[in-house]
Amino acid sequence: MTTVSEPTTADLVRQLEALRHDVDELRDRTPEDKAAIIVFSGDLDRLLASLVLATGAAAAGLETTMFFTFWGLSALKKKGSLSLDGKSLKEKMFAMMTPASTESMGVSRLNFFGMGAKLLRTMMKEKDVTSVEEMMNMARELGVKRIACTMSMDVMGVEREELADDVELGGVAAFMAEASRARVSLFL
Repeated sequence: MTTVSEPTTADLVRQLEALRHDVDELRDRTPEDKAAIIVFSGDLDRLLASLVLATGAAAAGLETTMFFTFWGLSALKKKGSLSLDGKSLKEKMFAMMTPASTESMGVSRLNFFGMGAKLLRTMMKEKDVTSVEEMMNMARELGVKRIACTMSMDVMGVEREELADDVELGGVAAFMAEASRARVSLFL
């Protein structure tokens, strides 16, 4: 007959430390009450969808981050802030070809030289749907964090002064830090 020896205090301490380590690892992998949204498009309708989702997530209690990259940077531009001073020829061309703010965004389909956007905005107003500009303010009031992608800013020649004052700047690492802990991650 074999006898089972009682664990020593040192054995119990090692087991307890192993359990603490396992619990810490699980905590690191457990999503938090966060939402992370990548805004890639500079289209009015797609921005509207991302803002509806962001404000809805924030209103539901999720800590929400929006990461604006490439064409999505247009959503963060201050109206009338475009300056071509100091920009290269290519950057000037890009600045003139992209929306200068949310107010000059077109829609993703059937834009017809801006008529699609005007039609959508008119229909939204008739149906008492909050405008994109009002939703952007609502997101700010709900504490939605807005991050402008610094790499996209560099590539497209967008200067910090062109963006809303309360926008944070960050690279992909800043977004991944948010997204890696989020329950919900979306790409629009």
